[in-house]
Order: sequence, then structure tokens, then C-alpha cells
Amino acid sequence: MSVQSSATVNIDTPLSLRSAGLAWGFVGVAAFSFTMPLTRVAVGGLSPLFIGSGRAVVAAVLAGIALAATRQAVPRGNHWLRLAVVAAGVVVGFPVLTSYALTVTPASHGAIVVGLLPAATAVSAVLRTGERPTRAFWLFSLAGAIAAVGFALLQGGGLGRLHWADLLLFGAVLSAAIGYSEGALLAREIGSWQTVSWALILSSPLMFTLTAVAVAEQPPSATPLEWACFAYLSAISMYLGFFAWYRGLAIGPMSRVSQVQLVQPIMSICWAALLLGEHIDALTFAGGLVVIACAGGAVRSRLRPA
Repeated sequence: MSVQSSATVNIDTPLSLRSAGLAWGFVGVAAFSFTMPLTRVAVGGLSPLFIGSGRAVVAAVLAGIALAATRQAVPRGNHWLRLAVVAAGVVVGFPVLTSYALTVTPASHGAIVVGLLPAATAVSAVLRTGERPTRAFWLFSLAGAIAAVGFALLQGGGLGRLHWADLLLFGAVLSAAIGYSEGALLAREIGSWQTVSWALILSSPLMFTLTAVAVAEQPPSATPLEWACFAYLSAISMYLGFFAWYRGLAIGPMSRVSQVQLVQPIMSICWAALLLGEHIDALTFAGGLVVIACAGGAVRSRLRPA
């Protein structure tokens, strides 16, 4: 059995593997949970365009090495069009939009993005795959999204009024949700890590051009800590984290596994407290319990047969 075939998930029996799907999804979420606080640190010395595009260039180099070393078959036919959808959502859209937004908003405010992502991914999965979640699933998902957003708003001091950074965050939500659902379907055919690898390769000319523009406009000048954060965003957030995340979504059901991401805002703020010294109060603790409880209810609810 080839490396590629061993990574492909059987799409006929996703429910029998739901525990594995949730486990892989949680590993991916744990990796992504560092993204907001570390991006907030990195934008202190690096331009948002450089962070959003440069991390994809570094990840594309890693992807090229992995694909060449394992001699992966080149995707065929409409796989390239679907890879373009994945690349537009998770390689270009989400990193670039959130990098710009986090230049003027705190990481806790940026947690709005991950608070809305599970619900958005579930809707995208339903529209794309025909999954039919139960009413309980939608109720838990809606409650979880409201709790996550409310938690992020209270932590960030409230939105006040809608401004351009918030529009960027909502655009990032839409981009990632579409990229997640399409990538999960593609992962069932060509493998989880192969999907993100080929998406990075496909988008590399554009991202390299944007990186060159960013360097010309503002030559990178960062501290070792800021470069370390950029390295994590490149290798983990942009690449290795998707190995687990797409595998979990591919095992599925997507609308259920996506809800694991409801705990990401809590994890992100915990990392911000441990790594950046931000204070966690009783409100943070209570909000975390509510969000996690809603996520648990969503992932435990059953799906009706399509």
C-alpha cells in the first residue's frame, strides 16, 4: 500500500470512526490555538502582509520536501480546482485577513473568529455534503457559537461599533469554513496531509509574490521572539496542524468534528495568560466551562441518515 493510499480515509463508514475523528480534530485545534496570541506578538515587528504570505511560503517549502520525499502522485482533473478553493480559504484568506485584523485588535478580540468558525464550518459541510444534523446539534452549535462570541467580546471589552477589522475577521471566518469543508472532502480522496501540501504548492507563486512585495514595502525587522512566533505560524499553524485537522474532518462527520473548535478560544486565551502574562479572571473560567459544555453537547449529538 502506498503512502498516499494509507492516508486516505474510507468515506463509507465515517460514523464508526467518530472517536478517532474527534481525537484528530482536537490535536489540530490544540495546534491552532496558539495562532492568535502568536500572531499578535509577531505583528509587533513584522508587517501583516509578510506574516500572512511569508508563513505560506515557508510551509510550501516544507510541503514540497514532504511530497518529493514520499513521491506523491500529482493530483488530477478537478482536484486542482478544489485545491484552489482550499488554498483560497486557508492559505490565503484566513492568514492574511487575521494578520491585518490583529494589528488593531487584541488576540482576545480575534477569538471571535474561532468562536464563529465551528458553526460556519458546519453550515458549509451541510451545504457541501448533504449531512443532516439533528435539531439538538444545531441548538448546541448555536449556543456554543453565541457563548464563544460573547466570551470573546467580554474579554476584549466589546465590539463598540463595527469597523474594518471586524469585517476582516468575518471574512476570515467565511474563508476558513469553505476551505475546511472542501479540504476535508478532498482529504478523503488524496489524503489529509497531501491536501494541504498540494494547496500550499498551488498557491506558492502568489504567496511568494506577496511576500516579496511585503519585504520591499517594509523590510522585516523583528526580535528573536517575534521570529520564533513566525516560525510556529509557518510550520505548525500553516502546515503540520492541518495534518491532524483535515484527517479528523475527513473521518467526520464534518459538522460534528468541526464543533471541537469551540474550545479553541478558551485555549488561546489560556496560552495568552501563560505565555504573555494576561490575567484570567472568574469570567474567563466560567465562559470556558459554558463553551466547552456546548461543544460537548454538539459532538455527542447524533446525525440523521442523509
